[in-house]
Order: sequence, then C-alpha cells, then structure tokens
Amino acid sequence: MDWTALGLSLKLATWTLVLLIPVGLLIGRYLAMTRIKGKAWLEAALALPLVLPPTVLGYYLLVSMGGQSWLGEFYQWLFAKPLAFSFEAILLASLLVNLPFAVQPVQRAFERIDPTLLDAAACCGLSRWRMFWRIELPLIWPGLVTAAVMTFAHTLGEFGVVLMVGGSIPGQTQTLSIAIYDRVQMFDPQGAGIMSATLVGVALIAMAISLLSMHRRRGARG
Repeated sequence: MDWTALGLSLKLATWTLVLLIPVGLLIGRYLAMTRIKGKAWLEAALALPLVLPPTVLGYYLLVSMGGQSWLGEFYQWLFAKPLAFSFEAILLASLLVNLPFAVQPVQRAFERIDPTLLDAAACCGLSRWRMFWRIELPLIWPGLVTAAVMTFAHTLGEFGVVLMVGGSIPGQTQTLSIAIYDRVQMFDPQGAGIMSATLVGVALIAMAISLLSMHRRRGARG
C-alpha cells in the first residue's frame, strides 16, 4: 500500500472540496435564479469537462501552465519555481475538471425552490442574506451534499488530467490512481489490487455518508 499516494489523494480531494464548493454554490445559484441571453452556452462551457477527453483538457492545461505561458511565468516570478508538474498544478486542474460536479447538483436544487416562497419571505421583510441562510440553504442542502460527495469522490479517482499536468512524482503529484497505474506497469497486481480496493472503499464510504445525511434530513422533516 502506497500511503504517501493515498495521503496526497486525500489532500488533493480535500483542497478541491474546500475551494470548489463555495464557487459551485455561487455559480449554481446565479444560473438558477438568473435569466440571461447565452445561458445555454455558459452552462455548456461549464459542463465541458464532462465530455472532453482528459488528455485534451490536460494538454490545454499543461500548455497554459508551462514556462512560456503568462500563468506559468507569473507563478515562476511569484514563487521561484515552475507551476507545471507541481501539487498546485494538479489542484488547479482538479478545480477545473470538477467544476460541473460542484455546480450542477446545486443549480438543480436552487431551481426546485418555489419562487412564491421567496416572494412571501420578501413580503415579510427578510433581507436577501437572511432568506439565503434561513430558506434557500436548508432547501438546497441535499443538492449541496451531493455536490460535495461527487466532487470529493471524483477527485480521488481522477487520472488523465492529473497525469498530464503533474506527471508521476512520488510525494508531490503521484496520486493513488496514478500509483495504481504505475504498479500495473511494474507487473505488481497485488499492490495495484490493494490500492484499487482502498479507493473503492473510500468512495463507498463517501456515498454512504451522503445518502445517510439525506435520509436523516428527510426523516427529520417527517
């Protein structure tokens, strides 16, 4: 078992979750509550990571993070080290790849809120901030939990994009899914099997926590 790779995968998934959920909440609410021209194009662009081959997305990310790009040069100037093939690179890639998993469940949850409920709250004098905390957030909670679990679980299993922008540097960019691939290349089926089973177990626990949370919330509502 490669504990270093497992720790790096959990670190990547945790950072992705912490940074992406607030962004998904804001974008999902905006898309659900706003009627703008070109909304379908915006939604399509946000969902693009779901359909693009990971190698294509990884290639563009690698080019945009390279030493010849403005982002790569700026990062090199700021931190005196290259961005590509670093933990920060796979974190940026993970944020982009998992954006639709964080946005879509939240957007659908906001769309299911009855507008008359919000109108009644406004008539009662509730500010937008209090309406969000006391009405909207409790109603979208199942969607938010789903977004969090899908983002976390998908990050744990992400392979193609992470490999393209981070390579396979032990302790820095070699996540558990890449370590599994390396073990297979080294004809170590036992090691690959143990790590694969670990990923299955972690994903199963995350899904179970999500479903238990939603069932308890529905039970509390009666």
